[in-house]
Order: sequence, then C-alpha cells, then structure tokens
Amino acid sequence: MSEVEPPDSLPANLPIFDPTIAADYAENTRAVHSPRPDLRHVRALGLPTYRTAAFEFDRTEDYASVLGDRQPGYTYSRIDNPTADAFALGVASLEAHGLDHPVAAQPFASGMAAISTVLLALARAGAHVVAPNAVYGGTYGLLVHVLARFGVEASFVDLTDLDAARAAIRDDTAVVWAETIANPTTAVTDIGGLAAICHSAGVPLAVDSTFAPPPVCRPLRWGADLVMHSATKYLGGHSDVTGGVVVGDPALVARVRAARIDLGGSLAPDEAFLLHRGLATLPLRVARHCTTALTVAEALAEHPMVEQVHHPGLADHPQHALAGKQFESGPDGSRYGAIVTVTPRGGREAGFRLADALAVGMVATSLGGVHTVVSHVASTTHRQFDDAALRAAGIAPGAVRISIGLEDPDDLVADFTRALDGLPRPAA
Repeated sequence: MSEVEPPDSLPANLPIFDPTIAADYAENTRAVHSPRPDLRHVRALGLPTYRTAAFEFDRTEDYASVLGDRQPGYTYSRIDNPTADAFALGVASLEAHGLDHPVAAQPFASGMAAISTVLLALARAGAHVVAPNAVYGGTYGLLVHVLARFGVEASFVDLTDLDAARAAIRDDTAVVWAETIANPTTAVTDIGGLAAICHSAGVPLAVDSTFAPPPVCRPLRWGADLVMHSATKYLGGHSDVTGGVVVGDPALVARVRAARIDLGGSLAPDEAFLLHRGLATLPLRVARHCTTALTVAEALAEHPMVEQVHHPGLADHPQHALAGKQFESGPDGSRYGAIVTVTPRGGREAGFRLADALAVGMVATSLGGVHTVVSHVASTTHRQFDDAALRAAGIAPGAVRISIGLEDPDDLVADFTRALDGLPRPAA
C-alpha cells in the first residue's frame, strides 16, 4: 500500500490546534476555554445569531463603560444583543424612509412586551392615557386591568374624530395611543391630524402599526413620536416566531430601553434572527397580501349573507380617502392592509358557522402569516371587552376577522363564498 503524499503546504483555513504554543491547562479548563476561528477580517453575509447570554472583555474598565452606557458594546443579552439590535435597526431603516432625522429602535420579546413597556415608560401613577375605543384587546386589558391598579386612568374615544381626540386630552395626559388600522374594525387614524393635536398639547403620540407595516404606512412620516409593531405578525411573516419592536424619537426610545432593561421583556437572539430574515421579503409579501385582501373584500361585500365588510380599500369605508392619502402605493396599486372583517347575517352563531365552514381559511390565532386565518372577534381577540365595550368599539357579535395570507385569490373567494352559501337564512 502506497503512502499518501503530504501536500507541499497546508490550506490556510485548515483548523489546526498546536498544543506546544497553548497554555498547558487540564482537561476541564481546556473543555471550557475551547479555541475559536479568527473572524476579525471577515463579515458574514447572513446575520450571525449571537446565542450567548454574556460577553467577554479584555479590560474591566471597558466592561464598566459599556454597562454604564458610556461606550457602545454588549455585556449581557437581557440588556442588549447584536442579533436583536440588527433586527431593530432593520425595522428602523424601513420606518425612517423619507425622514430627515435619525430614529432609534428597541426589540422586544412580544408585541405586548413592547406595548406594556412603552406605556410604563411614559405613564406614571396618577397619569392619564387616551386610547381608541376600538383598541386591540390586549392593550385594553393592560390599561383596564393592570395599569388601572397603579392609578393610571384611560379614556377610550373615537380617535377618527379629531374633535373628540382633542377634547379627551387633559393636563395629566401622558400619552395618546392610536392604531394605524384599528383591530378589528379597520378604522384608519388620521395620524397627521392627531399628531398636530398631541404636539400642540405637549403629549407624545404612540401608534400601534401592526396592521400597517412599513410597506403600507410609515407613521413617523406623519408626525407620530413612536411606532410599535407586534413583529410576530407581518414582520416575521411565517407564524413561527414571537417578537415586538418600537421605533421613534431617540430620547423617547431611550426611556423605553431603560424600562425594557428593568422589566426584562428582551428579544432572544434566535427569535431575532428569524424576524430579521422576515424583513428581507416584507415588501414582496405585504404587496401580495394587500392586493388579495382587496379582491376578497370586494367579493364578500357582494354576497347576500354579508351584513357588513370592513376594509379600508372599499370605496364605502369611512376613511377610504384618508387611507389613499396616508398609505403607500406601489406597482401593485394602493396598499390598504390585509385585514378584512366581515359580519355575516345571523349574529354570533353565524360568525362561528362561517369560520368553521372554511376549508382554505383556518381558525387560528395571530395574523400576518402566509396562511389565511380567521378569528371570531368577540370570543377571541376582544374577549376582554364586555357587551358595552364591544358596542362602543363598533364590533358586531358575529364579526369575523380575516387575515389574508398568500394563497391564490380565486381559491379564497371560492372558499368564503361556499361557507357563506351554507349559512342558514335569517327568518324574515
């Protein structure tokens, strides 16, 4: 058997460990302090996942300076993590398009972590918050059942009525909380008009834009001070990760970051990687979501078993003209979001029957993913609302919220048509 000839020279990138130039540690120490490749002169094209809780320093002084926010860097992933910051910066770059000033961003473990941290950062005991009467159920529950215990009072008003919004602001109002597209009524907030009112009163405007990600609307361009997303939805886009993000005025975001560190709602690096990956296809996905949603909304509006359809792209939507001005457009046309809320004839039972009869649409929580999913609003997303709150929000007992996915529009129209056809006709 012939011997293999050794190469004239070894590959430069061959992992080689030379024990003669390494410290002569015992095996447990060697196991803990294993060597790593030198990456000082290369950058990964894909985002690295810094799956680490702690970071090492050469000098104690540097550790203290980074921990004390006197120099940039990373100490502990509950405080900051490079992968999570990369995701936050990615969202900031999308939200800041068209602005002439810098914005800051913060990542969170969930959308509710972002919402609660913003409200806790801006409001103190005895403060007042203005919010829409059709606000997301989780936000409603936080204000009514949690923050109220600490003396924070909330006024729920129709923020599409700027006079009502102006009248609701008081001397002790700490923040006005709005939604770009309301969940689930799809009411559209006049962000520019509301921002002018807030700023004249010296009150920050925070906008939950989960239903209108940057390819649909950029609230900062219209005067919002902070914009929040449940990144679980469109930013991630595949129903496989949970997260949140806040972008906006650096001074306000610095206060939000301080509260996040104390409260602990930090985004984990693995989730941050998935969310960052979702940003790359966000404009493509959202454009498809929006065009299909309008097709479905128009078809549902023509069905005899439908009492009402809410979607900003419909000509009879109360804020259709505002949406056309405030929302983005592309080669695919105007983008009005991908949420369609339909109220079938027959009340609460009809809503259940409609959702259960679908074959392509799926009964599931959350939204903004590749699948079309439906929720009976009163019993799920807005279960925190009593009957009076539902009426005030304009939510019918049978309302079903549809998050349009990436399926073919004709298949979705056929699926909903068949389900509606099967509903029992109400008695005359």
